[in-house]
Amino acid sequence: MLDYRLDAETEALRKTVREFAVEVVAPQIGEFYERDEFPTAIVRQMGELGLFGLPFPEEYGGSVGDYFHLCVALEELARVDSSVAITLEAGVSLGAMPIYRFGTEEQKQEWLPRLCSGEALGAFGLTEPGGGSDAGATKTTARLEDGHWVINGSKAFITNAGTELTRLVTVTAVTGTRPDGGKQISSIIVPSGTPGFAVGQRYSKVGWNASDTRELSFTDVRVPEENLVGERGRGYAQFLSILDEGRVAIAALSVGLAQGCVDESVKYAAQREAFGQPIDRNQAIAFMIADMEVRASTARLSYYRAAEKMLRGEPFKREASIAKLYSSEMAMENARYATQVHGGYGFMNEFPVARFYRDAKILEIGEGTSEVQRMLIARDLGVG
Repeated sequence: MLDYRLDAETEALRKTVREFAVEVVAPQIGEFYERDEFPTAIVRQMGELGLFGLPFPEEYGGSVGDYFHLCVALEELARVDSSVAITLEAGVSLGAMPIYRFGTEEQKQEWLPRLCSGEALGAFGLTEPGGGSDAGATKTTARLEDGHWVINGSKAFITNAGTELTRLVTVTAVTGTRPDGGKQISSIIVPSGTPGFAVGQRYSKVGWNASDTRELSFTDVRVPEENLVGERGRGYAQFLSILDEGRVAIAALSVGLAQGCVDESVKYAAQREAFGQPIDRNQAIAFMIADMEVRASTARLSYYRAAEKMLRGEPFKREASIAKLYSSEMAMENARYATQVHGGYGFMNEFPVARFYRDAKILEIGEGTSEVQRMLIARDLGVG
């Protein structure tokens, strides 16, 4: 029998994260957002709660949870703010997970305890200025020389790359030519502060303003040969498997934003009066909010289903793409509706829905655009 109720442990986690989001994040995140500032103290507190260690085993400093626990935490954070949610998502899915999935035991022992505690943040350098969705077009190179990888190239739109907590970036680079003539792409750990590794200024972004996103450049960066993550030439394939998991996490984050739009709209519509009564008595407003709740609830089921298949060890690529596609587009729709419910105030940055509106669009782009998701779903169905 299907049962989508959260068990006692997961419900306790959800309530803890919800309380943290409402009591700690909500009162202050708007100021960080407007200052375009990374909320280091808040992220440290997230680490103290054990959020960065959720899907990892205790032996590496993890919180003895699973990937679904991470998704539930992301949803609750994003109900209040997406910048802190994406900081957690990227720190776990892109920063720590490649090392956990593919790293050597030495790499895991060296890096995971700090990443799981939130004492350190990791980033993943895949996207390049001329790449985007075509990740296979990597131009960054790494050649072996005297027991070291010598890396040259640049990366763009890298989350968590330049915070005071950032300690490493795992980068993809061309390390040779495959037998079929294609590029051999590998993943290599580059610790922060390595000579020749330069972190650019924070981007001026439309949304996610309290998260850290930067361009990276590598000029004859030398790191030990043992910094290779996984097999040489398997870096791109490794990333694709990490991305499938990440899409479930982004779906959960999207659901959080969609639900946050419902929360704020219900609250505002009950307080705001027009023509002598609260606007929630207006059927047009009530129906808009009802439609928003339908979107959020349906999107939640889509990521629950994807996470369920993933944790069972079953193929879940199609379900991950469905969840990511649907949830991100519903988040964008709900942000638009919530802004409309708020009227002129929805256009003012002091109201959370204005922040939600600015944050929603990137969800249809990051970790695989909506077009890429449709392509993957179509391929899985044997069409397109």
